[in-house]
Amino acid sequence: MHPLLVSDSTAHAIPVHVVSAGNWPEVAAALEPAARRFAAAQGFEAGGGGPEAGKVVLLPDADGGLGAVLLGGDAGGRPDPFLAGKLPGLLPAGVYRLSGVAPQALPSAMLGWLLGAYRFSRYRGDSAPEARLVVPDGVDAREVSRLAAAVSLGRDLVNTPANDMGPAALADAAHALATRYGARFAVTEGDDLLAANFPLIHAVGRASASAPRLIDITAGAPDWPKVTIVGKGVTFDTGGLDIKPSSAMLLMKKDMGGAAAALATAQLLLDAGVRVRLRVLIPAVENAISGASFRPGDIIPSRKGLSVEIGNTDAEGRLVLADALALACEDAPELIVDYATLTGAARVALGPDLPPFFTDDDAIAADIAAVAEAVNDPVWRLPLWAPYDNLLASKVADLNHVSSGGFAGAVTAALFLRRFTQGVPHVHFDIYGWTPSARPGRPEGGEVQGARLVYAWLKQRYGTAS
Repeated sequence: MHPLLVSDSTAHAIPVHVVSAGNWPEVAAALEPAARRFAAAQGFEAGGGGPEAGKVVLLPDADGGLGAVLLGGDAGGRPDPFLAGKLPGLLPAGVYRLSGVAPQALPSAMLGWLLGAYRFSRYRGDSAPEARLVVPDGVDAREVSRLAAAVSLGRDLVNTPANDMGPAALADAAHALATRYGARFAVTEGDDLLAANFPLIHAVGRASASAPRLIDITAGAPDWPKVTIVGKGVTFDTGGLDIKPSSAMLLMKKDMGGAAAALATAQLLLDAGVRVRLRVLIPAVENAISGASFRPGDIIPSRKGLSVEIGNTDAEGRLVLADALALACEDAPELIVDYATLTGAARVALGPDLPPFFTDDDAIAADIAAVAEAVNDPVWRLPLWAPYDNLLASKVADLNHVSSGGFAGAVTAALFLRRFTQGVPHVHFDIYGWTPSARPGRPEGGEVQGARLVYAWLKQRYGTAS
């Protein structure tokens, strides 16, 4: 169980009242008159549409200690299931219990608390919050802890800079995960990628001092349904010879956010014992610049046999994914899911907090949308608009890997990937992998968008072994 959770409900705990206009009269009636006056003096109002969402007031007890906490909840808008995640960084060490939260919302509120307590302390030694939370009756503390641990793993991977999270370090992290759960681990590295027919992965990563590699993890009973998860593992992206401006490079340590999401999902599936024959494929490369860099105009073969004209070396992610997706299809899985920090166009369309996803399967899309809403891991479906396939045409190769125009960049990238998965159900998530400004339960920094969603969906679809 997570160290910030307390299983003993009889332990002395400071109440945290999540207050709305509807329950404020009841909460206020239970407070001492002095506490009500103190709340009013702090600007805590609960009339009209309710208190300001996220407003926090610490109420003293008769002895001058902390007696209770007021947290403004739904003020008439869309409630944030992770609102309690605002508290761990504000409250002193102690044991707390939530009050005023509907039973069905308690697991999300608890998860928000744990996710809000996350700190990336590898380099600065920031002290983690010590505000602990009592597990209410009926809430599965192990499941909430499992989710928080996987998200923390992914966040740590994304937040670690490229000097300590290159292709080799990413492979080490994947190996550690595989070892923990008794999974098979293999890696193909450097020029062995050419011998094993992964020419696109090799081409993108060959300019770096850290050799490119393909990470391959397999776990689960052989007779369980095969599910393969692919994560883009570009540990730093200079843009290659089509070099990015310096401002666009500042966050490129997060370009392996797809790999982080894939490993977080794998940890969830393996820890919960979801009944899938799981395979995780991560092409891990650094898109660096040297005399060995691949060039605009190069024509490179792919594992699938399609020749690919390079239109822009800064669109490297779809190239490494293409070889990994082709390998995934050779195993005839029931389903392929990929995560990738792939296009700026996705962010222009939907912003940093709402990743688009693409699939040809309407039933799968409906299931994903429903689960995303239920677990507060939002995504939005964009179309695989077939007429735009023509934008990938090349006069000298089977296809170009970027479109010939400036429109629909996220769609054409997804269409490029579809060329390497046709015939196998495939879901592509174009994630941002980063929270640009802190919100409850989501500190600024790396984020593993889609991981909790895919875990919940596959768990619902296939069940668990126990």
